[in-house]
Amino acid sequence: MVEAIKRGVKKSWSTYLSLMKIIIPVYILVTFLKYTGVIGYFDQLFSPMMKLVGLPGEAALALLTGYLMNIYGALGVIAGLDLGAREITILGTMLGLAHSLIIEGAIIKRIRVRLFPLISLRIILSLVSGIILNILL
Repeated sequence: MVEAIKRGVKKSWSTYLSLMKIIIPVYILVTFLKYTGVIGYFDQLFSPMMKLVGLPGEAALALLTGYLMNIYGALGVIAGLDLGAREITILGTMLGLAHSLIIEGAIIKRIRVRLFPLISLRIILSLVSGIILNILL
């Protein structure tokens, strides 16, 4: 029993460190971009589109990071932004439905499932859920 706990703690610590290697650098980068004003450009560029899902334009950076990279990168972006519980709920739901599309696309292609319809469906469901949550919340 003690050996199993030791292995579990060791694996947990290893996983924690792996996640921090992704989240902390992304957080630092987003914080840097915020203080240099680059995030303001994202906000202006994506605001009209992001209003449909009730998010500020700068949240598009988190959404794109999650869609293209992974959820952990998106978490680093989210941590660097000033978002409330409502926005994080909407963003988290959207990312839960469509994340890591490049990596999962490669897996889907290897198992010989049609890639475009499946990825399109996930993105559409993600956007529809964001619109619905924007209305409900």
